[in-house]
Order: sequence, then structure tokens, then C-alpha cells
Amino acid sequence: MRRAVLWPLTGLAVLFGLAVVLVIAGWLYVHGRLDTPGPARYERTVVLPQGASAFDIADLLEDAGVIDDPLLFVAGLWIEDKQHSLKAGEYMFEALVTPRGVMEKLIAGDTVMHRLTVTEGTTSAEVVAALDAVPWLMGDIAEVPAEGSLLPETYHYELGDSRAGMIERMQHAMARVVDELWQARDPSVALDDAEQAVVLASIVEKETAVADERPMIAGVFLNRLGQGMRLQSDVTVIYALTDGKRSLDRSLSRADLRVESPYNTYRNGGLPPGPIANPGRASLAAVLNPAETDALYFVADGSGGHAFAKTLDEHNRNVARWRAKRRAEKK
Repeated sequence: MRRAVLWPLTGLAVLFGLAVVLVIAGWLYVHGRLDTPGPARYERTVVLPQGASAFDIADLLEDAGVIDDPLLFVAGLWIEDKQHSLKAGEYMFEALVTPRGVMEKLIAGDTVMHRLTVTEGTTSAEVVAALDAVPWLMGDIAEVPAEGSLLPETYHYELGDSRAGMIERMQHAMARVVDELWQARDPSVALDDAEQAVVLASIVEKETAVADERPMIAGVFLNRLGQGMRLQSDVTVIYALTDGKRSLDRSLSRADLRVESPYNTYRNGGLPPGPIANPGRASLAAVLNPAETDALYFVADGSGGHAFAKTLDEHNRNVARWRAKRRAEKK
């Protein structure tokens, strides 16, 4: 009788042992295949939508040529208990990426990061136009932000980020930088508040592309303000003519310098009523910590920089040299 009872028990033990062996063998097989290079022979970009299941994602990856066995991929996720940990978004997969490498990227949410660089001196209308031209961003911008409220720098974003959100990031960045630099300003700088600093910095930004000149040009403008002289800045007249919405594809005329606008610093004393562009950090720093100078004038020197002068006579000589150089270049 004992022998009859033991046989069924022994058979169950054998079956259980075979099942364990099969499970272990399957586990080892899946893990081995997860570390096998995939079929992609070059980089592939795949967009995974929100709400997609593990099976949906596996099918998309197969269609894109990133993996060659969707069931194996899903099995790997289940073994790792990560089937619900995959994140939607745009992904770039390198050539021959393994299924495990794909899993790790999707679990980490290592999506493609795009870059948008806002250059110093860009107007707010130009920033909005640049954002509108990016196809990966979502939504509309209700209105053009205030001039001077956006910090020029490089911003990273992902597929599906909002344009309005990008504007908010630029505004927060500008507010943070302005506050930081205002707190560290030279106390002798005769500006009433940070808003005036942004206005003057925007003029300095548009006046020169030479980084080393910014503190000097800021010093000249502050000297002129201190002596009650008009700034007489060409770039403010250009803004008066264009509202910052376009470039002026010609030289300024004498008639332009007489245009009636609060932004025309040839007609009006003091600072214009607002910034004429979005200044960068360096121009803001130059205005709040300007060069010590007695100069009251500057003009282009014909080589990309400017010639500075303390007196009107000296300035007129610099202007004559610049005009002569221009005439010679036209011959």
C-alpha cells in the first residue's frame, strides 16, 4: 500500500521539478536575449503616445526596427515587474541597442531633449515667432510678452511641451537674473530701479556685438544721462520705426531721426518708456557695473567696434574717419 501512495507523489515531484527547470530555463533565455544587440543598424527615433500599453509599445518598437521580438520584450518587462513603468515621449535609440537598453531608457523617461537658443537682443515678437515655428511644441501664446521680460539663453524642451510654458520659463529666468544683478550693482550707478536697468541694457545690447565694449558703452550712456544729455541712440529710433516686429533693411535717414515716438532718443531726453529688446546677462551686468570713463560719445570705427570720445570735437573727427573709411570701401 505504501508503494502505491509514493508513486503519485514522486510523479508530482518530477513534474514540479520539470516546471521549475522550464521556468529557470525560460528566465535565463529571456535574460540572455535581452542583452543581445537589436536589429537597428542606425539611430531610430520613436514617439510613444500617452496611454499606450506594454504590448502597444512593443509593437511600435518592432515597427520602427528597434526590437525584433515584441513578446520577448514584454516578457522581459514582466520578469522585471516594469510593465507599468514605461513613460511616453519621443525617444532616440542608438544602433544595435539591446532590448534591455530600450527598457532602461523607457523606464527612466530618457526622452529626446530639443534646444531653442534665444540670442541676446532678440525682441519679444521675434521670440514668439521662433516658438510658433517649432513643430514639437504645443498650444498658442495668447499675447506677445512685455519687451525685456525674456532672458536670452538656450532652453531645453521635450516633444509636447507648451509654448506658453516656454515663455514662463524665460520670464522666470529673466526675473531671477535681474534680481541677482540688481542686488550686486555698483551703488554709484544712477538708476532708480531694476526696470530702468533693463531698459538701458536693451539699448547697450543692440548697440554693440563686441562683448568687451558693453561696460564702456553703458558708461557713456550713464554719463550722458547724468549730464542731462539725450542718449541719441540709433537703435532706439529703429525700434520706434519697427516696433521690434521686423528688421530695418536700410540705413537711418535724417528724417528718421525726427520721427515722433517716445522711443526716439534724439527727440526725447532720458530713457525710453521701455526696453527695445531682451538684453542678455552680460549687458545687464555692464549697465549695473559700468566702466569708469569720461567718454560721452562713440561711433563705429569700421572694424566692428567703436571709437570713443570725451569731447564733441574728438567725436566729430572719429565720425569723419569712419565716413572716409566707408567711402573707400565703396570704391
